[in-house]
Amino acid sequence: MHTTSSHCTRNDTALVNNDTACVDDKSIVRRSGNFPPPIWDDDFVQSLTSDFKGEICNKYAGDLKERVRMLLNKEDTDNLKKLELVDSVQRLGVGHHFKNEIIRILEAVNKNDKWDGKDNLQATSLKFRLLRQHYFKVPQEVFNGYLNKSGKFKISLAGDMKGMLYLYEASYHSKTNEKILDEAQHFTTKHMRDYVNNNNSKDEKLSKLVSHALEHPLHWTESRMEARWYIDYFETSMLADDIKDSDLLRFAKLDYNMLQATYQDELKEMSRSWKRIQWEEKFNFSRGTLVQGFYWSLGIKIGSEFKYARNVLSALNVFITTIDDIYDVYGTLEELELLTKLTKSWDAADLDQLPDFMKICFTEFYSEINKLDDVAQREHGVSILPYIQKMWTGLFEAYLVEAKWYNSGYKPSLSEYLDNAWVSISGPVILTYTYFLTADSVKEEDLQCLMTYPNILRHSATILRLADDMGTSSHEMERGDNPKAIQCYMNDKGVSEDKAREHIKYLVTETWKKLNEECAESPLPKSFRENCLHLARIACCVYLYGDGHGLPSSRDKERLLFLFVHPIPL
Repeated sequence: MHTTSSHCTRNDTALVNNDTACVDDKSIVRRSGNFPPPIWDDDFVQSLTSDFKGEICNKYAGDLKERVRMLLNKEDTDNLKKLELVDSVQRLGVGHHFKNEIIRILEAVNKNDKWDGKDNLQATSLKFRLLRQHYFKVPQEVFNGYLNKSGKFKISLAGDMKGMLYLYEASYHSKTNEKILDEAQHFTTKHMRDYVNNNNSKDEKLSKLVSHALEHPLHWTESRMEARWYIDYFETSMLADDIKDSDLLRFAKLDYNMLQATYQDELKEMSRSWKRIQWEEKFNFSRGTLVQGFYWSLGIKIGSEFKYARNVLSALNVFITTIDDIYDVYGTLEELELLTKLTKSWDAADLDQLPDFMKICFTEFYSEINKLDDVAQREHGVSILPYIQKMWTGLFEAYLVEAKWYNSGYKPSLSEYLDNAWVSISGPVILTYTYFLTADSVKEEDLQCLMTYPNILRHSATILRLADDMGTSSHEMERGDNPKAIQCYMNDKGVSEDKAREHIKYLVTETWKKLNEECAESPLPKSFRENCLHLARIACCVYLYGDGHGLPSSRDKERLLFLFVHPIPL
């Protein structure tokens, strides 16, 4: 999935030309990316335990869930209070249990609430954000009343920091060419930073919430990561002083721990499976990323009902990572050309032309594709092989382009790089899989749309690529890898790395606007549109502190411990 690996490097004993990668007069010299060992071995994974499962837990959780449902269904609550409750339910990580109740509340607010300028900035911003999040059509002009004659936000608003925070979060639901929301983001970011940097701030809890938002806006944040943080904040914040022992908080904690128990069992099962076939031993030149791969999968689908989807996506992640490392690290150019040719014919008879490590990898992942096809035919009556194969062929071809660039020393422009890199990051393959794994029904018009690489797919994959490059670029350049987006822009414009990073951040923001627009307008199923958003979100989180996929930092490892190991005290 993620190109965070190192190519062979040139040295005095290795000859490099356009036909081979790192060969001397006697034999092929295969290089390693010197990747660290997996963060957890199978023994540690198998030791994971949880007290939060079984009939007693299920019954208690069911009782709490119904009490929260009653809160959402109360008729005597004003609209603002209901919206605040919806916001809390979602941020605490339990919104997926109450989809119908949330939509009913938002439909009523959208139908009956007037945008008459009587709401304060906090209320207007919250309403706007929640409605846009759920694809209601709300124009940016609802904020006109907060602008001065020059079209700028009134400076007096800066004194309402909670309003600033809510407007900031709302601005990340912008689409292209929405100047009011662009101005809102610029205006709020400046004043929120000033607020946090002011050591005389009297409201420590609000300051903490503002700092958290500045580090990562809510719309870009993976839901499990946010739930773990917000449960702690909610319990100790002024916002929850009167309800810190409430049914909602208790349910959020218990649900988090019960999902953690589910994830532990799934992770154990997957770890045993990969150990049984000795994948890490067979491909010891590659990154061991089973745990991180599982995190990617639940970043796309968190509910306990999506076990099969997570299992397939986790395996997909392992295959992609290994194949990526074959192209970037281990294979010669001649071998890579043969492998790419094979993915065009998909003829097992051609396997004999490949070295053993490629045969093993290709055979195993092709077997998994056939298993997925069997499920699709059984559940939907459709063979998905032609569609899956096309996406895989596109990925292998994109990998080969980058391998040829490396071997020839070619440095692409940023535009040329991105035209290939949004495919080579594997986004089209992943998202096509998610369509088959989560769609209620498989429709011919959807399949034809996916085969054209629609914009919604491209924008999600581009965010994945740019987030990856932002997090991994420094390490890859130290290892002599191909230029990534940052280096391409530096070469194009002759600017410093800091300037280039600022430009790539700008591209991420602009691509999010395009993705927001496509998610609101695309004819593809809502489940698929959500998958596109979730992939972009998990990418932004995995690479928030650096290379959280291939070289996880202490903060990345801490995040995985909170997610899979340490339950929340009740």
